[in-house]
Amino acid sequence: MDLYATNPGPVDDSVLYDQDKHVSSAVWEGQERGALRCHEHTSKLDQWTLTSKQAELVKKAGFGYLRLIPAISLDNPLISALVERWRRETNTFHFTVGEMAVTLEDVAYLIGLPIDGEPVIGVTYTTCEAVCLKFLGKAPDSGYTSGGMVKLSWLKETFSRCPEDASTEDIERHTRAYLLYLIGSTIFSTTTGNKVPVMYLPLFENFDQAGKYAWGAAALSFLYRALGNASLKAQSTISGCLTLLQCWSYYHLNVGRPRLNHDPMHECFPFVLRWKGKQSGPTSNRDVAFYRKALDTLKPSDVEWCPYTDINQNVIPEEIKWSLNLGRSKTMLICFDKAERHLPDRCLRQYGMHQPIPEDVLRWERKSRGVDGGIDLSGKMESELSEWSDRRLHIVEGDEDVDDSEYMQWYLGITRKLVGRPIPISSEFQRMNAALRDIAHLADTLPTHGMDEQQMYSVTRIRYIVHECLRDQVGSSTIMVNSENELVKRVRGKQRVRRKGAGKRKRKDDSEQCNVAEEDAQSQLCVTAVVLDAVAVDQSGLCNVGDEVENSQLRIPATDGDDVRLCDDPASVVDDSQLCQMASEVDDSHFRHSADEVDPIKKCNSQPSHAAIEVVPQPSLETSNGVAQQNDCSVLV
Repeated sequence: MDLYATNPGPVDDSVLYDQDKHVSSAVWEGQERGALRCHEHTSKLDQWTLTSKQAELVKKAGFGYLRLIPAISLDNPLISALVERWRRETNTFHFTVGEMAVTLEDVAYLIGLPIDGEPVIGVTYTTCEAVCLKFLGKAPDSGYTSGGMVKLSWLKETFSRCPEDASTEDIERHTRAYLLYLIGSTIFSTTTGNKVPVMYLPLFENFDQAGKYAWGAAALSFLYRALGNASLKAQSTISGCLTLLQCWSYYHLNVGRPRLNHDPMHECFPFVLRWKGKQSGPTSNRDVAFYRKALDTLKPSDVEWCPYTDINQNVIPEEIKWSLNLGRSKTMLICFDKAERHLPDRCLRQYGMHQPIPEDVLRWERKSRGVDGGIDLSGKMESELSEWSDRRLHIVEGDEDVDDSEYMQWYLGITRKLVGRPIPISSEFQRMNAALRDIAHLADTLPTHGMDEQQMYSVTRIRYIVHECLRDQVGSSTIMVNSENELVKRVRGKQRVRRKGAGKRKRKDDSEQCNVAEEDAQSQLCVTAVVLDAVAVDQSGLCNVGDEVENSQLRIPATDGDDVRLCDDPASVVDDSQLCQMASEVDDSHFRHSADEVDPIKKCNSQPSHAAIEVVPQPSLETSNGVAQQNDCSVLV
């Protein structure tokens, strides 16, 4: 079997040193979080009506192409699966074929924002009134604000239509409100769902100056930070320019890509417009698990490393072409407090170059702007600003003599190759359980004649540990005491528990007989009997003979459609507060192992002082050989 069936990596954790915090660790342990909530608020952008003068100011500010991009239907499961592959240690996706990333070049091509210019940074605010009055001429009511953020709905309700006869000052105010709404609903969308920080407003005071900022670099920094945050275990949301992320995936990966409608719009700039409108591909049954499996099995033939080479270059604006060289700059991307490394040296194949083993990534501090207002962040980000100012000095170049196979050999040792388990976790539990039973059988039957004291101690210790593990699994993995509602939530399929024998109370010395009726003649299920001595069980443990019986809340999970029968002494009682755990030591001789097949209509006779529990969910797998032949069933104990 493939090494990665049991060890998904990284083998060498010098690169992915935060693996324990990453969502892939939780997924591997069976802790699914479902699809992320994707916060991008583009659906109401078309409700803004811009005059020709406003459109001219928007273009001056550097957002002429971004405003042309309509709302694109987001594929939340696809985005969620991509996030599971993102690594904040390298700011790249770790796919089976190597590292890839959304780069400055992608930003320029896809959304047409300037990737060169002054860093997007300034003063933070904790209140909205003063800054809104200064740059918008109006201040929102307290119900529309939260700290230094204002609701997008207030901006739209107040400024979405500029009068034709408005003064120059009013036109500029309405345009600033539109720009704040535009960036707050696209490139700088937040997880709050409907708010945008007012700290961006001063950057729009002068529209010509606004056009000199590297808005594309800021958008990418914001997206990198959002991807890094969403890749952590505890996160359930993601923000940032998700249209950029999704369309990047469409261009580079043949995973979830919709069919293209061939019309002239698809030869327009920016290239996101190729995917304009709703998806036309079959996506109704595609959940996170579907996309996760597709990415876990991604082949080189599924990757478009250089997707823009076949696109009509004549539609690309000259100012965009002029800055494309910066797409390979190894630098620091800045958006106020969000400073993220841009590392094109780790994905050179996206530029048509061979990929060598990259240099180590220098760790950097991910800063937060804090809660204090009126602070110019430039003073806190001197080293990051210095890296950005030297961006043209760090353009990575390719090497024709590089062998990609050397990179892949190195890469497979440092990456997390798989996110989803190739073998279900229930089957792996069966393997472990069967192996424990094998060890227990060997330890119980091992001749001890001639052993010295130390050897005897070792054998006894092995017996004790193995039987303890098997006993714990009886308590923790197959017996569940809970309400019916919780059972439905936590266990897939239908589980039915039937008690056999509701006869009168018998004496402890009387033997009893449990008749198991045949439910399905075709299934030919085997019965696994677990016999536990009731003598060594504490009052809080398994049901002791002589206790009173209530309608038990005892639940034994089974596979879908199977019946689980509980055969016990009619005189035995399970209080619904009891977990049936063995609180006192059980002698080794009380563990019985049943390896023989049992006829579905077979009577099982228990000893008077024992409680017999029969589980009929699947064929009996008493050894690891049995598990090797059947690994898609529920847990056996």
